[in-house]
Amino acid sequence: MKVEGDKIRLTFDHVGSGLSTRDGKPPSYFTIAGADRLFHPTVATIDGGTVVVHSDAVQAPVAVRYAWHDTAEPNLCNKEGLPASPFRTDSFKSVTEGRHW
Repeated sequence: MKVEGDKIRLTFDHVGSGLSTRDGKPPSYFTIAGADRLFHPTVATIDGGTVVVHSDAVQAPVAVRYAWHDTAEPNLCNKEGLPASPFRTDSFKSVTEGRHW
């Protein structure tokens, strides 16, 4: 992950012969957050072997998540058809971490 102004560029291992989407549409189910830790949907584009994400709602991004919820139906894959796994670049604690029920 590399912050580039108001965008984040994501680099992946094992992209095979390049990145693609299984449906020919822009990459889906990316979210981005600033220092406030509030995640917003992004506009994502494939740029060679990287994905660049951006949201008008986040001027100084610090983290990205991909397919980070149960109902996500993400479309990012490599050109060989192997899908990208869900991931997050942050280590923010969730609201339930550290609670004892």
